[in-house]
Amino acid sequence: MNRAMTLDDLTLAGIAVAAGLAAAFLSRSLLRWLAKHAKRTRWSGDDVIVDALRTVVPWAAIAGGAAAAAAILPLHRGVRHHVDQILTVWVIFVVTLSAARVVAGLVRTLTQSRSGVAGSATIFVNITRILVLAIGFLVVLQTLGISIAPLLTALGVGGLAVALALQDTLANLFAGVHILASKTVQPGDYIRLSTGEEGYVEDINWRQTTVRQLSNNLVVIPNGQLAKTNMTNFTRPEQRLTILVQAGVGYDSDLEHVERVTLEVVAEVMHEISGALPEHEPAIRFHTFGDSRIGFTVILGVGEFSDQYRIKHEFIKRLHRRYRDEGITIPAPTRTVALHQGTVAIPHQRGGTDVEAGTGVA
Repeated sequence: MNRAMTLDDLTLAGIAVAAGLAAAFLSRSLLRWLAKHAKRTRWSGDDVIVDALRTVVPWAAIAGGAAAAAAILPLHRGVRHHVDQILTVWVIFVVTLSAARVVAGLVRTLTQSRSGVAGSATIFVNITRILVLAIGFLVVLQTLGISIAPLLTALGVGGLAVALALQDTLANLFAGVHILASKTVQPGDYIRLSTGEEGYVEDINWRQTTVRQLSNNLVVIPNGQLAKTNMTNFTRPEQRLTILVQAGVGYDSDLEHVERVTLEVVAEVMHEISGALPEHEPAIRFHTFGDSRIGFTVILGVGEFSDQYRIKHEFIKRLHRRYRDEGITIPAPTRTVALHQGTVAIPHQRGGTDVEAGTGVA
């Protein structure tokens, strides 16, 4: 300490601290006003930025007031150095947290605004947040005078050991990144795996993919397994799809009349049932001379995968009622069994002679 602390020094230091607090209060009020206006815009990125500034600016103002007070007071050089370091670390810590929030929010906004990127995939958000926090931690160490070169070397050597110990975890991590980067699966898609699991993709995080079944149960699938299995995506390349309904009529039916009546029922269902595609041109294809009927397939268009059940339900009900009104028969399979009396020769095991037994042969 170069000189004794006076009342004027304390007064000026108090004024500096009060000015920092006042600046923090005013900046927070201003940013609250900006946040209300940011919500009115279409782009959600400005909401993320303003929300982060509401944290970093007030704390930076308080740190600035404390730094000004420390500069005014006649502190010892060592004490002043420690105070400056504490305030610097404080500001870096606040800026790092705010930057992590901004970057994660912008990544989330970007993924939501682009159809080709996962809308709710937390893996990208978590990776960017961890990277920003790690950079901030290294900056703090460098500010405190701690060399980060040995730390980076140790992390490199330790990272190899960790990679060997966490092969499955890292495999799931990189499999998740690959899945998202290749755009084969995104949250909201309806998928079916060759192992039988199917449903809507809820989220893809650093380790696993969560799938919600139509029964509203959640199935958790490791990313590595998802990347290796055969999979059908019913949402890509487009959400709309066609479904096939099998039917059949008797051999005494007029096929032209059957086709005309069926198309009328299809048009009715396509225009009246939610989820159907009225603009989709229906098709009927006769294909099989069966044992008791002529089989054909009706091709319908639906908006998305889960709509097919409701549309099939209504189509089959209305088609059955219309066929009954029109006198068109849908014969059930029949089989005639004839029983004949006969004999079957059964070899004798010991004597070598045949024994005749009467049986009924179908």
